[in-house]
Amino acid sequence: MLSLNYIREHQQEVTDRLAIKNFDGTGIIGRIVSLDDQRRETQKRLDDLQAQSNLLAKEIGVLFQSGKAAEANQLKEKTAEIKSASKEIDAAFEAIKKELDELLVRVPNLPHSTVPAGKTPAENVVMLQEGAIVPVAPDAVPHWDLTTKYDLIDFITGNKITGAGFPLYKGKGARLQRALINFFLEEALKEGYNEVQPPYMVNAASAYATGQLPDKDAQMYHVGLDDLYLIPTAEVPVTNIYRDTILKVQDLPVKNVAYSACFRREAGSYGKDVRGLNRLHQFDKVEIVQIASAEKSYEVLEEMLAYVTGLLRKLELPFRVLKLCGGDMSFTSALTYDMEVWSSAQARWLEVSSVSNFETFQSNRMKLRCKDENGKMHIPHTLNGSALALPRIVAALLENNQTPDGINIPKVLVPYTGFDVIN
Repeated sequence: MLSLNYIREHQQEVTDRLAIKNFDGTGIIGRIVSLDDQRRETQKRLDDLQAQSNLLAKEIGVLFQSGKAAEANQLKEKTAEIKSASKEIDAAFEAIKKELDELLVRVPNLPHSTVPAGKTPAENVVMLQEGAIVPVAPDAVPHWDLTTKYDLIDFITGNKITGAGFPLYKGKGARLQRALINFFLEEALKEGYNEVQPPYMVNAASAYATGQLPDKDAQMYHVGLDDLYLIPTAEVPVTNIYRDTILKVQDLPVKNVAYSACFRREAGSYGKDVRGLNRLHQFDKVEIVQIASAEKSYEVLEEMLAYVTGLLRKLELPFRVLKLCGGDMSFTSALTYDMEVWSSAQARWLEVSSVSNFETFQSNRMKLRCKDENGKMHIPHTLNGSALALPRIVAALLENNQTPDGINIPKVLVPYTGFDVIN
């Protein structure tokens, strides 16, 4: 959430920067400032009435002590009138504050100054591309056929058990999933991340804190009876470990890694581009989350980017790095890099990771602070990244490594799979 004071002091800048995200902030920013003016004015009226009430209380006490009960009772009537007026003003104050809070949580994060303008993914900027893009072989088979051929994933039975987008992994397909999860976790531990295992459901306060609510309400699975949400990513519960917390500056950066299943409704997603593993309602992912000082957060972002690209190199997958344009960025992000791998059988790029810096946006929403050695409070930055999301990694591994004799497993995964070929 943006700081109210920052919005007040930089109205035009905020409006202009939100326009990079194709968000028209003219009306909402103006309304926020107007409501804050009303809030301040109403607060002053309440404070003035309280001051009057306090003075009258002292006078009444003196009058009673002096035996002037009649005069004291007259002032008590005036005090009652002030209390009645205060009650009405206080109700107005709460209504103003409620509307102000509701508007503040609907304002997106401001994009970093380096974020390119643009409205669609086609306007994202390619920052890096590595690995040979092998032409599609005439007999290349997409992963949804390979998984059937080698009995790795059963989409039909998953559909029977739950519905479309909930695949059933079997045999070497399940073992490949587990191998990738273990590989990603072990690599993160080598980089100094602390492993945590978070809950798969969160309350509304947690979803608000990281920005999923109210922005992505329609994309989340809601357990209505308990008012809980299935997590769309481990970012939500892991970041919320630090909600309403004060950290020590000298302990930054805080680095956590978590494996979790992820759940996304993905309403309105249909067609060949979401076939097979390309887009699921339930999928596995290993997530890295850091809390860093404002001065070092962009250095940390580059380190996280280098870490994720290092994983892709070890998996021997052709990949590219994109800097997202304003129109393709998330509600909460200040700067995001996407990593995509090349799918040889589909002849297209598949997104497998995003690393993002949220600056103070989430910290403000979750009341996360850090204290330096002098006792001064600071607002840290939060960052997260997929390291990595499994479905499209699996799709690319199967498609890119298929041969007439089977599917070869990258060398780095063999100690985790226990086999070097699927046949």
